[in-house]
Amino acid sequence: MLHAVPVEDNPQTRLEEGVVAATVYAGGKRLTDIGVDEAGAWAKRAGHVVWIGLLEPSQELLARVQTQFGLHDLAIEDAAQPHQRPKLEQYGDGVFIVARTAHMLDGRISFGETHIFVGRGYIVSVRHGTSTSYAQVRQRAESCPAVLAHGEDYILYALLDFIVDNYLPVLEMVNTEVEAIEDRVFAGELNQAEVQRLYMIRRDLLRLRNAASALVDVCSRIQRVEVRPIEPSMQPLFRDVTDHIHRVQDEIDALREVLAFAFEASMMAGQVQQTHISRRLAAWAAILAVPTAVAGIYGMNFEFMPELKWQYGYLVVVSAVATICVTLYVRLRRSGWL
Repeated sequence: MLHAVPVEDNPQTRLEEGVVAATVYAGGKRLTDIGVDEAGAWAKRAGHVVWIGLLEPSQELLARVQTQFGLHDLAIEDAAQPHQRPKLEQYGDGVFIVARTAHMLDGRISFGETHIFVGRGYIVSVRHGTSTSYAQVRQRAESCPAVLAHGEDYILYALLDFIVDNYLPVLEMVNTEVEAIEDRVFAGELNQAEVQRLYMIRRDLLRLRNAASALVDVCSRIQRVEVRPIEPSMQPLFRDVTDHIHRVQDEIDALREVLAFAFEASMMAGQVQQTHISRRLAAWAAILAVPTAVAGIYGMNFEFMPELKWQYGYLVVVSAVATICVTLYVRLRRSGWL
């Protein structure tokens, strides 16, 4: 019978740089923490599953993991290089999955990557970039031995479900900010920086939607026998992840529509304001055109002009100009031009 060996009592299992966790389970129960170089032997034991978590590992560490589980060279090459598109590739009896992670960082949606190797008796997750730790996933799984007994199939589901569920807090924070900006749009207080913010959020949401959409295909292919047989009892769980992804897609589409409307509303508000200013300038130009025209006429150097020598000519002309200007002002004010 195998017994759990505490990490502090076994110097060979001390975590090295790049290794977040390396544990072996049997029957849904944690047996012991192990070193990378002994993972392959544990994975070959019937009823055992090795779960290794790596964080931005070195090429040398990935090569050691490859040796333990017989991973394909192309999969290792992809895992060593971030900025991969979300996908699922099958290499022999093993599967290589790339998923995009997301969380808010300094007001922007920050994207990371998780590369997952899955095979009989093992699962290896490789995190790149800004990403939430999967310690919560491991703790929840270990607290439910009945479901963890399904081995690597359940662990894979738990990781993908955690990645998708972390999209929702991001969308909630974006939604809160969008609502605040939308209120400012209708209040007519939106400035240029906030308009640029609308565009940046909409672009980030598009990237998030692309990442989520790719996981729909990943979950669909996992359920097919052609990729890798999974237990029938696990298939509803992967369908549940797919449903969560569809929910994320719907919320992203709704947010993008609101952002598009807010952007258009801000542009329309700017155009309305410009139109209002143009109308006021035109109204004042019309009023000022009256004295300008009269002054221009009487400023011509002709010797014989009507009322030029009349005693009350100046008073009459000024009074007429003032009357016309006041009349224009009142009518333009009533019409909303002033």
